[in-house]
Amino acid sequence: MTVGVKVLKKPPRTIAEQAYLPETAKGLRLTMSRFFKNTFGPASQKEIATVRYPEETRTYPERFRGVHRLTQRADGSPRCVACLCCSTACPAQCIHIEPGEYEAGDPRAGYERYPKVFVIDELRCIFCGYCVEACPCDAIRMDTGVHMPASTHRDHFLYDKETLLSLPAADGTFVTGNRRHEPGDPTHPGIDRDQH
Repeated sequence: MTVGVKVLKKPPRTIAEQAYLPETAKGLRLTMSRFFKNTFGPASQKEIATVRYPEETRTYPERFRGVHRLTQRADGSPRCVACLCCSTACPAQCIHIEPGEYEAGDPRAGYERYPKVFVIDELRCIFCGYCVEACPCDAIRMDTGVHMPASTHRDHFLYDKETLLSLPAADGTFVTGNRRHEPGDPTHPGIDRDQH
């Protein structure tokens, strides 16, 4: 069996087409017209809205993923139970947690932990939101409504537990909108240690 070879002829082109000069000139003309229109033209005819940051800012959408924060309970303690779900789900591996046990006599001792150390490296973070989705306690949120502030020091981007607890949500609160009914609360529907 023989294989046939099909020969394709190149379409004929003129010297101007081979030099690409007309197309280059068209592209430069379009680029320069947009540049002068957007730089020196009236605001109503501009095609690109330039924000002169930081003097001007845009309003972020409601679901904007801002800087992380840790939510608090009513007594001011962190809602985080150091289950390590957020650090496990993080693809950038920017969350470091060291769990600690509550002291004997504390109502949470024996069945709940707390984060002794909770650090997020915001420079490594890709703001995917997986940590928020993975958290079973709704302890970590990205609803601050602010983006990372500018800085030239790496230490300014390492957010520890105290910093994360001090950041409010966009509405100014420190608690979460998704209320978790914990053992000991009057609204808890389950059984705690004292009630069988």
